[in-house]
Amino acid sequence: MQKKQSPEKNNASWKPVLRYILCDFIAALLSWGALFTFRKLVLEPSQAFTQSSIHTITNDPNFWLGLAIVPLGWLALYTIQGTYRNVLRKARLKELLDTALASLIGSVVLFFLLLIDDNVGPSRNHYLSFLFLLAVHFSLTYMLRLLLTSQTVHRVHTRQIGFPTLLIGSGNKAYHTYLDIENQETYSGNLFVGYINVNEELRTLDSSLDKIMPCLGSLDDLRTLVEKHNIEEVIIAVEDEEKERINDILLHLNYCADLIIKLTPDARDLIIGSVKQDSIFHSPFIVINNRLMAEWQYSVKRLADIFLSLLAMIILSPVYLVTALIVKCTSPGPVFYAQERVGYHGRPFRMHKFRSMYVDAEQSGPALSKDDDPRITPFGRFMRKVRLDEIPQFYNVLKGTMSIVGPRPERQFYIDQIVKRAPEYLLLQRVKPGITSWGQVKYGYASNVDEMVERLRYDLLYLDNMSLTTDLKIMVYTGQIILQGRGK
Repeated sequence: MQKKQSPEKNNASWKPVLRYILCDFIAALLSWGALFTFRKLVLEPSQAFTQSSIHTITNDPNFWLGLAIVPLGWLALYTIQGTYRNVLRKARLKELLDTALASLIGSVVLFFLLLIDDNVGPSRNHYLSFLFLLAVHFSLTYMLRLLLTSQTVHRVHTRQIGFPTLLIGSGNKAYHTYLDIENQETYSGNLFVGYINVNEELRTLDSSLDKIMPCLGSLDDLRTLVEKHNIEEVIIAVEDEEKERINDILLHLNYCADLIIKLTPDARDLIIGSVKQDSIFHSPFIVINNRLMAEWQYSVKRLADIFLSLLAMIILSPVYLVTALIVKCTSPGPVFYAQERVGYHGRPFRMHKFRSMYVDAEQSGPALSKDDDPRITPFGRFMRKVRLDEIPQFYNVLKGTMSIVGPRPERQFYIDQIVKRAPEYLLLQRVKPGITSWGQVKYGYASNVDEMVERLRYDLLYLDNMSLTTDLKIMVYTGQIILQGRGK
């Protein structure tokens, strides 16, 4: 049996992230202080390097204001860039490029916000200030990051840090994949906690895997095992005759968590160039990217969700009040209706709406609304036409359980029926559900499971084309539907 190590809690641990934040903060402080000193003592010819000139710097309120605000701005930029995500998996070359890009963007922003209007003599001095800030900030930031990253890489290679890894496969390929990883020249950090059986017959014929790691279960147990063992990486190594199982495996994995998923390649994959290597010493794999957008786009999307939701709730506060009064006066029962839906990574949450149906409308069990549905109140019919019943969901967006744009969340009762006919529905749980979606714009509300399956293709298209631009287009089209009262 493989000797188990106790890996540091990688992505869930705050300590490695805090070290990066602290180093970045120190670098930003030093670079701002260096820039201020450079401008005061070098670019302003009337100043000489004396004790009084140092007092001039420290007595300047702009110096202290910059020390208080500028580093926070840099940290915000790094957060948007995704710098503090997966800090224990950083590569030094990528760190170099990311730091250079962030330093350039941040220096340009600082130049136009704080430096361009300063009186420092000829225009040449402005360019010197910019280049000085860029060079000093990049050098200090990358030097400190390089120390942290090199230390982390060393700890990985010396097996002080391991990433909990699950192997999927039962036969000879899975066994040799494990041996290749364990015997590679530099340790990749894969700490195998066990494997999942995909073919009991192969396992019976070849019990090699059982001698080195435990069998944790079958594909039906996959999601539970990922959560139980805090799995960060999954390696799929199935036999050639089991290739048809890969789609099923990926459907199970795509909504489990932000996993790193790797597949063992065959000759065809090598020919068409599917195998991408990040290290010349590690075993070759096809890496499945679970991130549908660049990290900075995820950050901007979340910031836009927060800003637009707050703005909408403030501007629409009179509408909230009037709608609530009408709902209360036109039918007995509560103003709001909360229903459990399934969201990001298959987690249930409570979605809030203005009540558009009579109380106990589903006392006979879950049922989808239809045209001329007698369960819908007269005012509820109007609210659905203009999407007025949906506006309480801005509260869900603020909580982070929903986004403004994303596939509409469904109840587990209907998900079970949809998955039987279209297993790819589970792919939608890779993203947060939304108030509006591509499917909602193109199709509207679904009145039966057939229509849900038909609407699914539009939401899958959204996943393939997910971007800030796509979100903006969907919001614009949603606005048109609301103004024209074409809601279905």
